Amino acid sequence: MVRLHEPTFSTEEIMAALDCLLTTRVTMGPKVKAFEQQFAATFGWNHGVMNNSGSSANLLAISALTNPRAQDRLMPGDEVIVPALSWSTTIWPLIQCGLVPVIVDIDPSTLNIDPEQIERAIGPRTRAVMIVPVYGNPCDMDAIIDICHRNNLQLIEDCCEALGAFYDGKPVGRFGRVATFSFYYSHHITTLEGGICTTDEFELSELMRILRAHGWIREVDDPKPWIDASPGIDERFLFVNLGYNLRATELSGAMGTVQLPKLAGFVDVRRDNANWFRRTLDRYGAYLSFQQETPKGRHSWFGFPIHVKAGAPFTVNELMRHLNDAHIETRPIICGNVALQPGLQMYPHRTVGDLRHATQTMKCAFSFGNHQAIDSQARSYVAEKIGNFLNGRGLA
Repeated sequence: MVRLHEPTFSTEEIMAALDCLLTTRVTMGPKVKAFEQQFAATFGWNHGVMNNSGSSANLLAISALTNPRAQDRLMPGDEVIVPALSWSTTIWPLIQCGLVPVIVDIDPSTLNIDPEQIERAIGPRTRAVMIVPVYGNPCDMDAIIDICHRNNLQLIEDCCEALGAFYDGKPVGRFGRVATFSFYYSHHITTLEGGICTTDEFELSELMRILRAHGWIREVDDPKPWIDASPGIDERFLFVNLGYNLRATELSGAMGTVQLPKLAGFVDVRRDNANWFRRTLDRYGAYLSFQQETPKGRHSWFGFPIHVKAGAPFTVNELMRHLNDAHIETRPIICGNVALQPGLQMYPHRTVGDLRHATQTMKCAFSFGNHQAIDSQARSYVAEKIGNFLNGRGLA
């Protein structure tokens, strides 16, 4: 079996989590705080706010940016440009916070948002761009930053699939006002469930800490202004804003501190695997194409995407079925064209252009596992089964 993912954690992480259970301190506390500081310091942010998932990180980030306490807040009805090839919880927090997603097409070679389509989509209500480095492939940040600066647009980075990726030597997530990452079980590193919001803005980080847990002030770095403003209320139960319960657990924080130093090694394996697959499968270029690493980018390869070209004498489903029968797990490329998903039709949104590249990716592309446990034997097995499929049709 060549799975989409194999666990990144082992005895060391299990013992770190077990230690939390033995102390009985399991709700969010010092181990979560330590991981937030470690994560921010590793990549150069001023602040990290851990939460219980990457999806929650997106919700928390957008909720903060639209909150009445936020500086230069996004207002209800404001538009946010997003790529058609994205994940549901990239889009839903925008709608949940009263914003209007504007769906634009992708560059079919990188699978990332097309900067030309961003420029084309800007209208009088456009206030922000939310990008997704698909499968860990950095977006064209030079072009995107230029567009945002010229049009006074805020930049939000959903990097939930892109931990460990860099653009021009700078970690993804370091370019916008706020970024989000995921530590789900199948991602580059894991805290089982978990996510984090990162920012360089102190006030925004404090706001996210308040919104993360009930709207109270317990986890803020500087509670004094809030306490001074409400002298008659016990600071332990001082609620200063709306709030959710998106807290991480101490077990997640403890696991994260063990996992994070392993990330670079995991990404190196993924990159080696992807380069091997590209070289080996390139012989089938008449029928298959592969995601291209963005110029100036360092891809962290969440998986290995394959696109069955138009006119190929077989379908993507036939190839996936062949691989699945050989115990090689496959999956679609995130949501495909999110504008075609039925849930979006219930809510206000805008599409720009025909989104044909995202639709083609939805209909004709898939991926298989590319992770730290894929070794030379697994790589050869996958390539062999793809070759067998094409040979069986007289195509190789």
